[in-house]
Amino acid sequence: MIEIAVTGVTGHLGGAVAHRLAEAGHPLRLIARTPSRAPSLPHATVAAASYGDHDAVVRALRGTEVALMVSAAESADRLDQHRAFIDAAVAAGVRHLVYISFFGAAADAEFTLARDHHATEEHLRASGLAWTALRDNLYADFLLTLAGPDGVIRGPAGDGRVSAVARVDVADCAAAVLRSPAAHRDRTYHLTGPEAVGLADVAALLTAHTGRPVSYHPESLAEAHASRAHYGAPPWQLDAWISTYTAIASGALSPVTSDVALLSGHPATPLRALLTA
Repeated sequence: MIEIAVTGVTGHLGGAVAHRLAEAGHPLRLIARTPSRAPSLPHATVAAASYGDHDAVVRALRGTEVALMVSAAESADRLDQHRAFIDAAVAAGVRHLVYISFFGAAADAEFTLARDHHATEEHLRASGLAWTALRDNLYADFLLTLAGPDGVIRGPAGDGRVSAVARVDVADCAAAVLRSPAAHRDRTYHLTGPEAVGLADVAALLTAHTGRPVSYHPESLAEAHASRAHYGAPPWQLDAWISTYTAIASGALSPVTSDVALLSGHPATPLRALLTA
């Protein structure tokens, strides 16, 4: 088995992928900014690197042929970090890069951060590396955390719907691609849940599961900006938060695909199942 490099191993997704590959017996190179936080897994070594540190990434990736690039934490310079990591992967001799992108990534995407994912994909395609893009929709796990302390989900999502995908399904898909990368060379997959739900549906599910009343308030854009002003977030971040909801309202996040089943071998996980897991 070839050694597989995995980034984001201290987070939910990268860590889950690393555990799946370790259970299958794959030798791993775990890449983390803080190596002491990396999981302890059999047949795994740990390398220290942050995306923007070209020399550290080259050292961390050298000797590996396949790597998983979990998108970096949201920041004003995230695209620069992504491009730097891809360039370092080329310099290190990586042959195939699997990138965790976003559903509907495009230069004019309603969700502003999906524009950065599009630009990252473009840089990856131009790099000369073999690539696979896994465009996951919003995480279903995230939807279940949207209610505020008062039990209200607030956002300008109107009556739109979103085919949110369970994080465990994305991990299963990524692990499957990394185990057999040649079969997924230069392919884009669109990872969704089994159905599209509205935020009122999410509120109803949470109410039924917890017994605590949860409701959905469809904000106007003015309300959305006002209700988030106290965070003091920079404009790019505020736009990202609000466009999460307007992308739902526009219908951009509602299509349902069968790519989770295609890659993982099992049906996509329903939102309701996450509440009882």
